[in-house]
Amino acid sequence: MTDMEPRWLNGQERAAWLALFSVTTLLPGAIEAPLQQEAKLSLFEYNVLAMLSEADGEALPMSELAARTSASLSRLSHVVKKLQARGLVQRSVHAADARVTEAAITGVGMALIRKLAPAHVETVREFVFDQLGQKDVDDLARIGRKIVRGLDEAHWTLRPERPRA
Repeated sequence: MTDMEPRWLNGQERAAWLALFSVTTLLPGAIEAPLQQEAKLSLFEYNVLAMLSEADGEALPMSELAARTSASLSRLSHVVKKLQARGLVQRSVHAADARVTEAAITGVGMALIRKLAPAHVETVREFVFDQLGQKDVDDLARIGRKIVRGLDEAHWTLRPERPRA
């Protein structure tokens, strides 16, 4: 322990921090509200379904799904169990490795994500991208990657992107 003076934020850093903090507290609720109203889904549950819907074969090992949703395995397991009870997801032993549990989106889950996605994207566009110019979007992506790298240098969003089919 040292008696060094804390590295206080300067005025611009404080303004940036408060803006980022406000975004991280206000935005999730604004984006989740329509999902709750339409389908009784949390933003996290929607994200689980979205990640599965975009995956090859519409399924992922639970560990990879946890990485793609930035969740602990225990939180993810609890949420997948809830989604499974609603018939939106199924869990099974991975065909190639019996030690791995895999989650897959069901037909009902895929139908729901297809129904919700257009309005969800419009909500994201309204609250985020309609407020920004192209340079802002580029800066947001660059800055977001830097912050994510500082939190988790192996985060899945930092991997080179594979071309989509």
